[in-house]
Amino acid sequence: MDITQPMPRTETMLLNLGPQHPSTHGVLRVLLELDGELIVSADPDIGYLHRGIEKLCEYRTLHKCMPLMNRLDYLAGEQNNFGFCLAVEKLLGVEVPKRAQYIRVMIAEFTRIASHLFWLGTHGHDLGAMTPLFYAFREREKIMDLCEMVSGARMFPLYFRIGGLAADLPEGFMRAAGDFVKSFPRRWKDYDTLLTQNEIWKERTVGVGVMNAEEALDWGWSGPMARGSGVDWDLRRDNPYSSYEEFDFEVPLGKNGDTYDRYLVRMQEMLQANRIVEQALKKIEETEPGDIKAKDPKVSLPPKDKVYTDIAALINHFLIIQDGIRPPQGEVYQCIEAPKGEMGFYLVSDGGPQAFRLKIRGPSFVVLAATDKLCRGRLLSDLIAVIGTMDIVLADVDR
Repeated sequence: MDITQPMPRTETMLLNLGPQHPSTHGVLRVLLELDGELIVSADPDIGYLHRGIEKLCEYRTLHKCMPLMNRLDYLAGEQNNFGFCLAVEKLLGVEVPKRAQYIRVMIAEFTRIASHLFWLGTHGHDLGAMTPLFYAFREREKIMDLCEMVSGARMFPLYFRIGGLAADLPEGFMRAAGDFVKSFPRRWKDYDTLLTQNEIWKERTVGVGVMNAEEALDWGWSGPMARGSGVDWDLRRDNPYSSYEEFDFEVPLGKNGDTYDRYLVRMQEMLQANRIVEQALKKIEETEPGDIKAKDPKVSLPPKDKVYTDIAALINHFLIIQDGIRPPQGEVYQCIEAPKGEMGFYLVSDGGPQAFRLKIRGPSFVVLAATDKLCRGRLLSDLIAVIGTMDIVLADVDR
């Protein structure tokens, strides 16, 4: 052996990515073992944002749990409320009027588009493409304006209620929503032109974070992550809720199961969501204005004008707010197709006004578990692309 030559380095290096690194999209810490720039292992460390929402719901009436649901996947707050309302209504055996169902679908699909736009802008920005961020937020702001019209809030709209909706659509909403639906496909082409055939974008995403369909199912993936691997499953179509069976839409699928395919799937999902909203607007016009709550007085709050003028309505309002809704004893599981995948609510009732137990199945937690599988053997820079393609929200991971 020539002792004058330097000895090769054989040890690996440990590196912390996060929990304050902007590309981890929240307080995620990834403990990396690196051999040069190659990833030997990637261990996600979570828990920095845990708030105990499931336990908090055991001490609040069901109505008071709604603001907490908003703060799970905070980029799609009304989708979380949608699933929770459906779970409670399933336990109660309450049927929501058709108008309320259609409006819920419309708001849910607007929320899906807004969530995907946020993902598109930040994912592109993580990989060095700044322009899509400004383009995507241009349309997202319009959706936030629509949320503000129906609920008074933008980031955390609270428009859904157990048994229906807080109020009917305000004046001017249908026109504003229709204008968005007409303009969005044209705006969508801007994102497509910027990225889809961009050589740099494809170099950073094609073949990165590959997962085939069988592996995706083994890992419990759902939503765009699973569909990007070719798993043909969408709860809106295969286990419909809130009249989704009445809507015509396609479920886009990927072939290669890589970061690029998942980008293509989410891009097409935005167009399909816009297509659903267009149908929902037509269906809403065919329903009776004001029919937005279940008729059960033990579940739905009376109209506000009656509360001010009718003593019976005032007492009814007081009892629901003070004592809460009391579902019968039992347990239910209700899942919805949230923007990030299957969001499920397992709710147990002992007959009281609070949930005896609540377990939330968040899609972000499930996909994050596969970080090591997706990144092992890849370059350090590929980890940023993998975290971006997951579209995780740490508030949904930790809860």
